[in-house]
Formats: sequence, C-alpha cells, structure tokens
Amino acid sequence: MAEAFLKQLASDRFDVESAGLEPGTLNPIVVESMQEVGIDISHNRTKDVFEFFKQGKKFECVVTVCDEASGDQCPFFPSQKEKMNWSFPDPSKFTGTHEEKLAQVRIVRDSIKRKVQEFIAKKTQ
Repeated sequence: MAEAFLKQLASDRFDVESAGLEPGTLNPIVVESMQEVGIDISHNRTKDVFEFFKQGKKFECVVTVCDEASGDQCPFFPSQKEKMNWSFPDPSKFTGTHEEKLAQVRIVRDSIKRKVQEFIAKKTQ
C-alpha cells in the first residue's frame, strides 16, 4: 500500500520499490481496499529484498512497514543512508468476516496514506 500511495502521489520525485523478506501473494482484501481509493494493485508482483540486493541496488532511504512484533525481521540494506520503520498491523493477521477484515484494512490503508503524505512533505521541503 505504501508503495502504491508513494507512486501515486510523488512518482515524479521518488523512485519507489517494494519488497518483503519473502515473495508472497497479494492479499485480496488489501487489493479490494486499494481499488476503493482508485488504485489497482491487482497486477503487482510481490518481490523479496534479496532481488534488489543481488542487483546491487542502492537506496538512500528504506522505509519498512513491519508491525512492532516483526520489527527485528525488517530488511536492512548496507548502502542505505536512512531507515524508517512505520509500524502498522499486518492485514494478513486480521480475523472476522470479510466485512470486518475489510474495515480493519481500510484503517491501515488510510493510516499508511497519511504517513506517506507526511513523508513526502518532509522530504520535499
């Protein structure tokens, strides 16, 4: 979600990549919640950070969105100049009916969007 919002709001100012420790599958409820705000991530490919490491990519700033419990497992790039961790609940761990999970994802989605907007404002001052 953070990648999608940053690309939507500031792709002209930032090169954006997204990856996890392991490639996974897109959460259909996350895809649905992003479609509600006009962003289609249904065709995004999940990637793992080692793809970027093997390519020798260098990152000025790495933003992780691991929840607090998983914070010590968030990726690190030796070349990064700055690292930020934004702690958000993991939508894959939400329980309840489809509507209950969707409501929880919407809260996370909107929180991530606000955090991305704050990041853009700070980095483009």
